[in-house]
Amino acid sequence: MRIYALEEHMATADVVEAWRRQDPGLSEPMMQWAVASDVTPALLDLDEGRLAAMDDAGIDVAVLSLTTPGLQNLSAAEAVALQEPTNDAIAAAVRRHPERLQGFATLATPTPAAAATELRRAVVELGLNGAMLNARSGDRGVDAIEFWDIYEAAAHLRAPIYLHPRAPLPVVNQAYYGGFGGSVDDLLATGAIGWHYDAGVTILRMITSGLFDRFPDLQVILGHWGEVVLFYLDRVAVLDRVTRLQRPVTEYFRSNIHITPGGIASHKYLRWTVETVGADRVLYASDYPFNRERDGSVTRFLRTAPISATEGEGLAFRNWETIVAGIRR
Repeated sequence: MRIYALEEHMATADVVEAWRRQDPGLSEPMMQWAVASDVTPALLDLDEGRLAAMDDAGIDVAVLSLTTPGLQNLSAAEAVALQEPTNDAIAAAVRRHPERLQGFATLATPTPAAAATELRRAVVELGLNGAMLNARSGDRGVDAIEFWDIYEAAAHLRAPIYLHPRAPLPVVNQAYYGGFGGSVDDLLATGAIGWHYDAGVTILRMITSGLFDRFPDLQVILGHWGEVVLFYLDRVAVLDRVTRLQRPVTEYFRSNIHITPGGIASHKYLRWTVETVGADRVLYASDYPFNRERDGSVTRFLRTAPISATEGEGLAFRNWETIVAGIRR
């Protein structure tokens, strides 16, 4: 049983330097971890160290993606200048290790038209399998219509978009997550809960905007068991009273959205996800290197999962292989 992991982060030295220029004080919590912590070397390693970590966890194939905030906190000019070399670096790593690595493109969302053009190049010419977007570009949520060029390109290519959290806006951090100091504030705003609310609201805005009615072939992947919103769909359904969508809001989760654990190894959440969206829409992700699985823990998680053998194969490899096989090159 091959195991694919879809939220496996990386960085390049050029992107790290651009982040330092953009945010010299590393005020965004993610910057502190990505740029100046013991995680940084693992993000930069696309060869033996990464492969060894995959072997230790029990992961056969990792789908690389530039870690949050990607290029989405940079100026338009700098983001455009970096998107091609970053994707070339991901593609080069895949070529070095074709049996072990795949890749998601990173996109210069501050210039959506250029991002859409690069997505086409990355998928058709470089062989990458979609793109990772973070929930906010600058101060704009990526649900906004100005980003729809990207989704149109993704839908045409049938290439998935992995929607990843980004730290909420500073004013939101201060109002909801501040006041405790240091690492407590940072974790409340990011990995504990703030990231996930932010990304969950973004996917709801994407749905209610009519994005999936306009591009019914568009497929989005949500990590962290659906970014909170998956567990509240019975309540979210009240939106059906006021939206003018072609289908109930919850139906988009069963036709246009896929779910991964994003490093949260919970059989309880897995059961809920399978019941809510169906086993054929669940994929695996470990969130490396921010979450480091060890001693075959991924293999154990899948083998002991409270689902059928067929469903387990779907989670491990078949569901992802089906998505990749449908991409238009």
